[in-house]
Amino acid sequence: MLKGLLRLAPYAVALFTLISAAHAEDGPRVFTGTLGKTPIVVELNTQQPDEVTGRYFYEKYHRDLALSGSLQESALTLAEGNNRYGDDKPLPTLKLKSTANGWQGEWQNPKGKKLLVQLVEAKLPAPTATTLPFIATLPKDDPYEYLRLQGLKLKPGKKENFMGYDLQWWAEPESKISLFSIESGYPKEEQQRINEQLLERLWKEVISYHACMLQGGESAEQWQSVAPTFLSSDIVSLNINTGYDCGGAHPDVGNSPINLNAHTGQELKLEDVLKVGAHEGTPTEISNGEQREVFVQWLIKQFTSLYPNEMKKPAAGDEDSCDYTDENVWSAFDWYFTAKGIYLGPYFPRVQRGCDEPEWSILPYSLIMQDPGAVKLQLPQN
Repeated sequence: MLKGLLRLAPYAVALFTLISAAHAEDGPRVFTGTLGKTPIVVELNTQQPDEVTGRYFYEKYHRDLALSGSLQESALTLAEGNNRYGDDKPLPTLKLKSTANGWQGEWQNPKGKKLLVQLVEAKLPAPTATTLPFIATLPKDDPYEYLRLQGLKLKPGKKENFMGYDLQWWAEPESKISLFSIESGYPKEEQQRINEQLLERLWKEVISYHACMLQGGESAEQWQSVAPTFLSSDIVSLNINTGYDCGGAHPDVGNSPINLNAHTGQELKLEDVLKVGAHEGTPTEISNGEQREVFVQWLIKQFTSLYPNEMKKPAAGDEDSCDYTDENVWSAFDWYFTAKGIYLGPYFPRVQRGCDEPEWSILPYSLIMQDPGAVKLQLPQN
């Protein structure tokens, strides 16, 4: 069934044959070749000769190794990896010379072992009729990631039924990123559009995983959990919770939900669902700063009425309590549908991250239906 989901937009089939992976002159270029006898994919940005940057992966393993160095005339000298934590350890090096269509030279590790390197301008395999539309855009937008994804396959996992809909879980084994497709419950075309969006998100999360691993080096970590939260004839909603340590001062964690119009497969905005504060003459959209401020004031008023104990302002000097009446913690929020209403999660400073994701912060559908948004959705009665 997955084959039917990974459908290339018809116009793309005619456009793609064998595609050169050279970017515009002001960007990185992508090469394929060998290090020793092992196939590799390399991305290099040589626009600043004294600060050449890049990355490469072995086709067998797919994980990036950082490259940095300099270009003098036609000679390229690169260090592999970095001394991110100041340990000043010796690094492998690549010394390459320009050829008619790429680079040639040698790789040497700190112990003196040398291997021949041969690189040519990458030629990308054309997307096929079963290629996911998102992946079909990568030869032009990000050929390096396109070549990485060519070597990655999704592995089917468990099947489950959620709210009457059959789900098939998929996982990319190397990153352990997983998400589900929907196998029943929607008309065929709607189901295909929904699954294209879900699988696109899965592959984007895989790309983000590799970016985190490159940035964080040997100590990088990323973990993720996905949960469907609401499915109906009109709505597909799920929450993605991601924790990551990509080499910054501290690890972090956050939600990035998906809310789709089941009929179109397009992402729903909150203002599509809720005409915020219409009875008080407030704006109906929350996309800019002024409108967001009005919405936050309205939201705090609703939650204070619905959950007076949880929204009680902490006593002066009580810095350990969670102040949900503070407009700042609602200036950025995640949201998704549940059986009881729309969940909205506040965002606290790192030192109060334990205040994030309260279980109670749900706007009941009965309240939402008093001022519904422009998109007509059938919501539960409660």
